Amino acid sequence: MQRIMLKAKLHRVRVTQSELHYEGSCAIDDDLLDAADIKEYQQIDIYNVTNGERFTTYAIRAERGSRTISVNGAAAHKADPGDILIIATYAMYSELELQKFHPQLVYVDEHNRIVAQRDRIPVQVLSEDERQRA
Repeated sequence: MQRIMLKAKLHRVRVTQSELHYEGSCAIDDDLLDAADIKEYQQIDIYNVTNGERFTTYAIRAERGSRTISVNGAAAHKADPGDILIIATYAMYSELELQKFHPQLVYVDEHNRIVAQRDRIPVQVLSEDERQRA
């Protein structure tokens, strides 16, 4: 059996520009691409935390060190400068590959500077209010 799994994500990056008439769909700083092992022209899913939009597009390179996240072309209608995004990639893995599988998770600050990299998401626990209601 094959399973589609989260391969990598850039968590809570901020849109630095939105270019309706620029060729290409999402320009991402080369440093961020490398950190998340996202290749130029690779399919990406974008989840706009700010407005709830979700869409699929592809990555293109932005200048290394620029901290650029530019949503371009038709996708520019779905994100504005300052919006917070999660950019994710997925891959198919066999059951054998899953034994060693860990996603590449890249966390940034409000200026798109990498502040942490992890290979797992902590288990979500109930809040105190949720515990009292249960």
